[in-house]
Amino acid sequence: MFEYMGDRLSNAIKNIRGMGKITEENINDAMREIRMALLEADVNYQVVKEFVANVKEKALGMDVGKNLKPDELFIKLVKDELISLLGSDVALLEVHKYPTILMLVGLQGSGKTTTAGKLANYLRKKESKHPLLVACDVYRPAAIDQLKEIGKSLQISVFEEGKKNPVEIVKDALEFAKNEKNDYIIIDTAGRLHIDEQLMQELKDIEEFAHPHEVLLVIDAMMGQDAIHVIEGFNNALGLTGCILTKLDGNTKGGVALSVRHLTHVPIKFVGDSEKLDGLSMFYPERMAERILDMGDIMGIAEKVEDIMSEAEAKDQMKKMQSGKYDLEDFLNNLKQIKKLGPLENIIKMLPQARKMGLNNIQVDPKQMAHVEAIIQSMTPYERRHPEVLKATRKQRIAKGSGRSVEEVNRLLNQFEQMKKMMKMMQNGNMKLPF
Repeated sequence: MFEYMGDRLSNAIKNIRGMGKITEENINDAMREIRMALLEADVNYQVVKEFVANVKEKALGMDVGKNLKPDELFIKLVKDELISLLGSDVALLEVHKYPTILMLVGLQGSGKTTTAGKLANYLRKKESKHPLLVACDVYRPAAIDQLKEIGKSLQISVFEEGKKNPVEIVKDALEFAKNEKNDYIIIDTAGRLHIDEQLMQELKDIEEFAHPHEVLLVIDAMMGQDAIHVIEGFNNALGLTGCILTKLDGNTKGGVALSVRHLTHVPIKFVGDSEKLDGLSMFYPERMAERILDMGDIMGIAEKVEDIMSEAEAKDQMKKMQSGKYDLEDFLNNLKQIKKLGPLENIIKMLPQARKMGLNNIQVDPKQMAHVEAIIQSMTPYERRHPEVLKATRKQRIAKGSGRSVEEVNRLLNQFEQMKKMMKMMQNGNMKLPF
């Protein structure tokens, strides 16, 4: 996500690094590089033109203080302008109405039905809500079955009445939700391959009857320039309150995100960042700008960790690490928790300077983690707490029990000891974290 754009922007900033001051001459080269980076990332031409003009004007109009280097100032200006394009403030979802009605709209193939499930899951986990999914896509084959399958896997209720008129389905769903005390109603509407009059009329009919508090457009981030026309088409007919960008974990250039808010004034509220049903995140303009510029997203990592580990557990783990009492039992528990975070490479990419350090292309083989788990699980609880007792015969038994080799057992134990030494060095102040 945004890697190509981010790399080109970083190269542009390098052009003025080390220079004593910002001048029109040296900034022209940087702005030319930025212009090309944004255009090649499918950012709208008008947006690029305004972006470049604003950064250049502000850069030439500012004095570089003694404590601020030209490249640091330039990075700040680029970051601030990116945040402005992305929307500046976080666009929050309506959470105060009862029941809150959300209507999801979009073209076919945008991931709307899956996003409906992700949104229901998000509301239940993050907001402690009791959502109901309503199946109103009565045209696409298996759309209703897909939503029912998603609801079943999440243990979230799905209201469906087959191929009935969508407005009638919504009417019955609202009555059902009232009896079941659902505080959120998420309507999954029918999509089309393109915007047409019949589709829009049906959506208008649903909107006119249900009076949804939010009308959210689900749009594929890989659409490119066509996304603007799609958003404008839906917005003119329905009055969108926000959009959800899907497939941001794919091979997308990211230009849509930089163009949407500025050109349509429709805020981005969520992004789909993985295929899993918990792969939906609130959209934070500042965090996204920092990720584009390879500044990382430590807050994003912290929030993911919060989902799997309480503050008390985290403090307990830290105390164990600091006191040297961290053992293989703790390590095994942490491995299981890490697996819940999703693909480890996605977390690594959120570290500051990940692209600069070459970590953005790293691939973590899930099998290797499974092998480590198997080795530790083949140990007795006493051995996990006291790895120093693991001599040759015990290692042979563990290797046989886990289906791995003695060499792999030794490698794991050596790496674990090295990790403990590193923790001790950090605690003693002899080593600093890389961020």
